[in-house]
Amino acid sequence: MQTSSHSTPSTQSTWLHLGAGAFHRAHQSWYLNQLHQLGDTRWSLALGNIRNSASQATLDQLGRQQGVYTLEVISPDGDIDYHTITAIKKVIPWDANLSQLIQIGADPETKLISFTVTEGGYFLKDDGHLDLNHPVIVQELAEPNTFATVYGVLVAILRQRLATQAGPITLLNCDNLRHNGDCLRTGLNEYIAALGDKALAAWCDNAISTPNSMVDRITPQSDEALLERLVEQGIDNDQVPVACEAFSQWVIEDDFIAGRPELERVGVEFVKNVIPFEEAKIRVLNASHSGIAWAGALLGAQSIDESLTPQVREWIRNYVAQDVSAALPKGPIDLDEYCKTTLHRFSNAKVRDTNQRVSSDSIAKLQQFILPTLKTRYQQAEVPQATLVLVALWYLFMQRRAAGTLPFEYQDRAIESVPFETIFAEQDSLKAFAQSSALMGSLAEHPTFTEDLRDVVKQVESTLAESSTS
Repeated sequence: MQTSSHSTPSTQSTWLHLGAGAFHRAHQSWYLNQLHQLGDTRWSLALGNIRNSASQATLDQLGRQQGVYTLEVISPDGDIDYHTITAIKKVIPWDANLSQLIQIGADPETKLISFTVTEGGYFLKDDGHLDLNHPVIVQELAEPNTFATVYGVLVAILRQRLATQAGPITLLNCDNLRHNGDCLRTGLNEYIAALGDKALAAWCDNAISTPNSMVDRITPQSDEALLERLVEQGIDNDQVPVACEAFSQWVIEDDFIAGRPELERVGVEFVKNVIPFEEAKIRVLNASHSGIAWAGALLGAQSIDESLTPQVREWIRNYVAQDVSAALPKGPIDLDEYCKTTLHRFSNAKVRDTNQRVSSDSIAKLQQFILPTLKTRYQQAEVPQATLVLVALWYLFMQRRAAGTLPFEYQDRAIESVPFETIFAEQDSLKAFAQSSALMGSLAEHPTFTEDLRDVVKQVESTLAESSTS
């Protein structure tokens, strides 16, 4: 166990974030900006990307704007506020060697590195261990400094910190994985072991902390309409604004080895145990979000709020009431009330989150958000009918993808890890789908899972057909 440091240094400290997507700028950056507005400017953000991805153009523009951008915050009633965010003091230009990113990460003033690389960006297997056979991991281990994953970048930074005695550092996972800090620690340890770097492994035992955390704020993709709304407000000098809902939550295990900003002053909850919060959020909000996106795509809807038909709402309420409530131990969160709040948030038409965005990376989302509830209910000797509805929706969604009839292009960074072409070429594609260990892990071997799913798929197909004709 690391020695936590709750103190905030009196000198300037840098917080480096990896992943310049909209969520970071609506969530972590917004929280630090709130703290700055209270007069505490001892911490500032540096922002960079690991890969030369689609968000690179945004990062480049953000650099031209000196890190300053507008956050549009939409209340449940549709009221809109605009916030100028100035917490990002360094925008790191991308280069193939990530030289500036590594230099800032290894700087003694950098005390905290956080990251949002999506659930699939950790390359973890069903058992929680690093998939050392994944092509991306294999290539990166074989070709050091190619930087395809968060592990490769962190190793480069940590090696430099070790060599220069830059001091301990906290690595803060901000992705939707249960026990996300523990997951990062396991993956990183196993990556370092695969490199055979015993000196780095020994140093990390005492020089890093990896707190678990839970993050929550719906942040749709920016579009031209957002830019037009800014112009109406007299803001015509911002090409990279972000929109989000008013609701925001951040719960963090208070295990910071090198100090931290006093984010509790702006609503961040620091706790000893994040698990009850993250389990409720992952199983209720994240799983439901995916299920609604799959259902909406099957119904021909473009956005989450448009997808919330009475039937879809009923499927989600049943899933939480029948299976999630039974699968989780009693905790501090009223799951029925949480579900009601979640559906209310999803119905906000002005947030207008797209089914394309929410359904992306569904392989990891199925495995992280939904399969744990299925497994627990089967272990409890129950057939999890309500949860199987979500799996059925995704099967039908991917069936449509195979037929080329989805209303949008589906994007998934793990798509090559599952042989979907083979699965949907089978005469019994549902059996091939249900018994794919790459998808279902140990559930693929469950004696009744395939036929249980087949029964529910038939029911869902029938219900969707009725919905489309009514």
